[in-house]
Amino acid sequence: MSYEPGSLECRLLIDAKKHVESALVSLNTLPQSDHIQRQLKSVHQQLEGMHDLKRTMPITTP
Repeated sequence: MSYEPGSLECRLLIDAKKHVESALVSLNTLPQSDHIQRQLKSVHQQLEGMHDLKRTMPITTP
């Protein structure tokens, strides 16, 4: 099931999270990448937090 973002900002955040997830998959097989993986997981959580804030904001129309 695809997810349709409600705004440009949401789409950008969703895209950024997907890119981080892809990087995590790639790094998973590399030795000694634990530190980078932890940093990327932290970035992903921050992006998720930003996305949560965007989803809870009321939609304003001009």
